[in-house]
Formats: sequence, C-alpha cells, structure tokens
Amino acid sequence: MSVLSNKLMQEGYLKNDLIIDAFANVSRVEFVPSEMELQADIDIPLPIGHGQTISQPKTVAIMLEFLDPRPGQKILDIGSGSGWTTALLSFIVGENGKVIALERVKDLCDMGRKNTDKMNFVKKGIAEFYNLSGEKGNEARAPYDRILVSASSRKVPEELKKQLNIGGKMVIPINNRIHYIERKKEDDFYEEEYSGFAFVPLIKKSSA
Repeated sequence: MSVLSNKLMQEGYLKNDLIIDAFANVSRVEFVPSEMELQADIDIPLPIGHGQTISQPKTVAIMLEFLDPRPGQKILDIGSGSGWTTALLSFIVGENGKVIALERVKDLCDMGRKNTDKMNFVKKGIAEFYNLSGEKGNEARAPYDRILVSASSRKVPEELKKQLNIGGKMVIPINNRIHYIERKKEDDFYEEEYSGFAFVPLIKKSSA
C-alpha cells in the first residue's frame, strides 16, 4: 500500500476495494515528469507540459468512486494526459476489459501510451490511445459502460451521453462541478452535481 493510497483511505476518499487496489498498484510517480517525482505522493495537481496537469489524487479518487468501474467493462477515458487514469482504469477492468483513451495533445498522447505500457496494458490490448479531442467521444468504439472526462466543459456533450450503454455511467466536470450521469433508459438520464473542484478546460483539437 502506498503512502498516497493510505492517506486517501484514511481521509475517506478511497472506499471501493477495486479502486483501492488500483491506487496501491499503479504508482503516480510513473506518470509525472522526472523533475516532479519527489512530489508524486503529495495530494496536489502537477504540471505535465503543454499547459496540462495530472489531476489531484483526491479528485481522481472521488471521480473514480462515482464512476464505479468494474472488471470486464469498456471505458472511455477523455483527457487521458500522462496516462495515470487510463492505467488505473486498465488495472480495474483487467484483461477482459478495454479502456479507450483520448488525448488531443499528441506529445501527451504518446507519453500516456508509453507510461501506461510500463504495466503492459497496451501490449495486452487492454488500453488503446487515440490522439483525438474528447468533446465528441469516439463513436467508432462505442457504446461504453463508463465514461470518465478529466477536463472541464461548459455543458455535457450530447454525443457522449449517446455513447453510454443503458445502465452506463459518466463522470464529467462542468464549470468545475463534478457531474454524475447515469443512462437509465434510451432517453432517460439521471444526473447529480457536486461543487468545489478545479479542472483544466476541455479544448477542441486544432485542425492546424
């Protein structure tokens, strides 16, 4: 058990055994720049380049607890950055699951793929990385059991809601509030929101 996962458990942010195991086995230090390694176990966001950050561990824990990922699921991870959330989700879904990671910044997409494959998740075919912006998701690989969005948007993109399975769940920041969305039926969505968070914005990929 890492110092970080122990701290998050003691503070009540980590509760689900699957997520606790993922935090304990997927070390954040593998996903931060080398000059940030000594700060990897501190509960703060850290810069990873290109104006982006690796999210605060507490925030990731809260979002994953809402998301409730399970073994064997197909999960869309939007704004995958340096790959930490993708690796955490890959650990949870296991070899019968799939995590589709989208990152609009090519250098970060490449970094995330390399970092995540330190645990062989790419080689095993569990994690797939795409250099795409996330506002329209990835319809070609839909539907998804879960969708995690790690960058803030102004509203919930309708395209993402349509890519959820019936019974599927999405966690997405909207104007720095975490929104939990569950697709009950074809056109029936349950939604809750929680305040007190800060995220980098979800930005469309430039065509240049």
